[in-house]
Amino acid sequence: MNPLTQSNLLPDPLKAWYTQSVENSLAESGCDPQVGLTSQQVSQRLQYYGLNELEEKAKRSSWAMFLDQFKDIMLLMLIAVAIVSGILDLINLQQASEKASEFPFKDTIAILSIVILNGILGYLQESRAEKALAALKSMASPKVRVLRDGRTLEIDSQQLVPGDMMLLEAGVQVGADGRLIEASNLQVRESALTGEANAVNKTVEVELSEDTPIGDRINLVFQGTEVVQGRGKVLVTGTGMNTELGKIAQMLQGVESEPTPLQQRMSQLGTVLVTGSLLLVALVIIIGLGVSGWDLSVFQQLVEVSLSMAVAVVPEGLPAVVTVTLALGTQRMVRRHALIRKLPAVETLGSVTTICSDKTGTLTQNKMVVQRVDT
Repeated sequence: MNPLTQSNLLPDPLKAWYTQSVENSLAESGCDPQVGLTSQQVSQRLQYYGLNELEEKAKRSSWAMFLDQFKDIMLLMLIAVAIVSGILDLINLQQASEKASEFPFKDTIAILSIVILNGILGYLQESRAEKALAALKSMASPKVRVLRDGRTLEIDSQQLVPGDMMLLEAGVQVGADGRLIEASNLQVRESALTGEANAVNKTVEVELSEDTPIGDRINLVFQGTEVVQGRGKVLVTGTGMNTELGKIAQMLQGVESEPTPLQQRMSQLGTVLVTGSLLLVALVIIIGLGVSGWDLSVFQQLVEVSLSMAVAVVPEGLPAVVTVTLALGTQRMVRRHALIRKLPAVETLGSVTTICSDKTGTLTQNKMVVQRVDT
């Protein structure tokens, strides 16, 4: 049986394809370069390899995103104070105490209103950023031309599978990693991957050693790079997280996030305030009971007084002020076309004094664009 017609061959995306000849690559992929994959093969490989997209960490649910807004130690203390205050008001109501407040639970409602408002502000900002990023991701999926069932089709790059025959021409973005099968004056700009601004001349008839670095693998093309000139036919060898970009994404996802300078300072301040207020509560209750002796009504009064002092120590408006300030900063960044996923990142960006970069076109996309014409 001709190896090019075997439908059960599944290419190994981790194989060093740049060390293989064109003939061996085609034989191992089970693809006819003149016909491409069949619909049945595409369906089988989509099930086996999955979509050609970078995997992300599990997204937070809306509830998880909302609850994350209440992890600040000062907010937690305010919630605790509100709960205790509510319990005391409930006890007073049950005892029909003459000293029961004319407006029960007013302290609880006031404190919880501040806390919930703070959470809603943070949640709205982060959810908007998540939706905007999702929209950008859907727009970033380029169209690619492939050869399937003997016909040239234009499909979303997400539908590419290893073994596909991808057709390249000047101006298109490469949708997946692949081994060149045919090339005519093909040049590819790989600055997004390697940082090298100059376009790379690609060659078909070459077999490289396994220790060849990415920038010198001239018989391969990579996802996310751009064709500058020429034409080419590429055997797709790696998709999704098995591409070179996917490997970078895996490394980035493994980086542990650290609290921002503002979060560190707020945490230190919160710890000091909370510790001090708890000590104050304990001292008031202990000294009060020591002077007056044990009595339930006296104990309740001491708790109410000490809680009032504790709430006075903690600046209830501070978390809300910080959240509103960061939200305003985020909106200013949005007007400058910069998306902020989490509010504290605004302060982190504001703390940057120096950006280190090389001379290549990685940050600038290596493109010159006319912004204004003066006559």
